[in-house]
Amino acid sequence: SEMLQRICIRNLVRKYCRGVSAERKVQLQQKVVASAVFRGKKEGYLQSINQPFMDTRLKENDINPKVLQLIHGEKIKYVTPVIKYDRNGFKARDRLLVLTQSSAYVVEVAKIKQKIDYTTLKGISTSNLSDGIVVIHVPEDNKQKGDVILQCEHIFETITKLCMLANKQNLVKVVQGSLQFRIGSGKEGTMVFTVGQEPQVFKAKNGQLTVV
Repeated sequence: SEMLQRICIRNLVRKYCRGVSAERKVQLQQKVVASAVFRGKKEGYLQSINQPFMDTRLKENDINPKVLQLIHGEKIKYVTPVIKYDRNGFKARDRLLVLTQSSAYVVEVAKIKQKIDYTTLKGISTSNLSDGIVVIHVPEDNKQKGDVILQCEHIFETITKLCMLANKQNLVKVVQGSLQFRIGSGKEGTMVFTVGQEPQVFKAKNGQLTVV
């Protein structure tokens, strides 16, 4: 009886696994990574579990042809609208985050504002609160202007896609209170996370970027 029970369970599992479509398998793989990165660490994660990740939020047709020419040869894997905050004055600007097989691009209409090769990516930071802020940490060299500060509507989806494509799940940090980011030329800035009645992002009087 015990032997038959084990065989039956193995057979049921085998039938389920063989019946999973390729699309469903990708979803499950992404959700496993999201669980490892966010479960018990970031607010809003539990509510996101039953929401399937989209393949992309924008299609290639939504990207300016000039940008497509500049990244020619790289297969686009994911595109989403984001708000980028300047590293100095923290002015908010509408941008696109384009993820290819090998690089992440911050795009302004017909211009590539910043390119980050996954091999050089130093880390990905987000807070433990329900904001959609993500900081992409880059090396301190002449090719990079500094770390990238973005606000994403689909934060769990975007970070999961980015760290899987870069194969750097272990570099994602969920921080509490504050985090440091590189402005450029050896300078650093501070971002403070707090709780309030309404979500907002602004430059405080002390010069710090405050995320509510």
